[in-house]
Amino acid sequence: MLGSFVGMFSETALNIALPSLMQAFSISQNTVQWLVTGYMLIIGICMPLTSLLTHWVKTKQMIIFALSTFIIGSLISAVGSNFATVLIGRMIQGIGTGLILPMMFSIVMLIFPAPKLGTVMGLASLVIMLAPVLGPTVTGLILSIASWRLIFWLFIPVLVIALLLCAFTVENIYEQNHIPIDWWSILASVIGFSGIVIGSSLAASYGWLSGKVLTALIIGVCMLGIYAYRQLQSSTPMLDLRIFTNRQFTIGTILVMLDFGVILATMYLLPLYLRNGLGFPVAITGLIMLPGGAANAITAAIAGRLYDTHGAKWLTRCGFLIILIGVFTLISTNMHSTVSQVIIGHITILIGAQLVSSPAQTYSLNSLSSALSADGSALLNTGQQIVGAIATAIATSLIAMQTQFIAGVHAGFWFIGLLATIGFILALMVQNPRNAAS
Repeated sequence: MLGSFVGMFSETALNIALPSLMQAFSISQNTVQWLVTGYMLIIGICMPLTSLLTHWVKTKQMIIFALSTFIIGSLISAVGSNFATVLIGRMIQGIGTGLILPMMFSIVMLIFPAPKLGTVMGLASLVIMLAPVLGPTVTGLILSIASWRLIFWLFIPVLVIALLLCAFTVENIYEQNHIPIDWWSILASVIGFSGIVIGSSLAASYGWLSGKVLTALIIGVCMLGIYAYRQLQSSTPMLDLRIFTNRQFTIGTILVMLDFGVILATMYLLPLYLRNGLGFPVAITGLIMLPGGAANAITAAIAGRLYDTHGAKWLTRCGFLIILIGVFTLISTNMHSTVSQVIIGHITILIGAQLVSSPAQTYSLNSLSSALSADGSALLNTGQQIVGAIATAIATSLIAMQTQFIAGVHAGFWFIGLLATIGFILALMVQNPRNAAS
């Protein structure tokens, strides 16, 4: 959980530091954005491979490798003297996050009994939801007193603690049955997810209908189609895509993906809005976002327990409705609005998102057998990263399409509202606990 927290924290921590990095290396906005895109690209490549790796590598060895790569990547980025070096370190970090994040959820599903799953998954979900929220806050405070390099240095002591805990406590959870490796499927997976992430990222600069973007997206979709075909035809697939025939898993997974898109788009838009639209300095921007993080943490502690007693049906529906209230609160703000209105809108969105996250994730994975938990976790987390990358790219494109910056941010908030509306409609299909259990 410590490793996953650092990985997700890192996903948004650099958003607010990108202007500082542009100045330090004399690079453009499009170039510096690769520190975010490259990180998410490697995560998207590694996540689908975790289920296969659990059949070949012992649990402790995998976690130690994941944590070690993140430490090495952090060191490289912290001491990097040019942009290329920082980017290489950043992408090495992505290997660690891409491996450890899906493992966290699948291990939880394997070692805890069903009556406790809601509470424990709530705690695990807190890692996923709180870390991206705290990223801009902590980074803003760091940049007000020190260099951007300190961001990377701070990761290392936390990861070393996680590494020591792993060395002395973690046991082998997965059964190593050494299923055959389909190298063509691995190649299709790597090219497919790369095409989707790269195409979405390029869209912010070139537009969604440009040749570069369409080429990358078409290649990505076609290769993922080939990958899916090979998995469905194989008797020992890398990822058992047949689990999507499970209605409960599919609905829960889509809800989690939409919810994560809401979070990443919000965490991308709000710091930009506060700094470039409303003119707040970086340290104040971080502090303004802090109450939302606190509300997110408190809600996470409650949402897991509520799932154990009430299931996911009403929690997911109420969560998306609350997100919509927060979205409309932020859309109604402008340069003359009070800071409290922005804070209230931010808090409201994060409360709603956390009410969806843990219940939907538990609802989804709880429908699978223990043998399929690693596949389900890998698919769910991979979907989160893909939707997160696309949602961030769309939000960036909407800003660029408007002549006024604040109008562009408001268009981004409307897009978040669209995601929440789709989520609410799908949440109407979530069964109550009794029907789900039967």
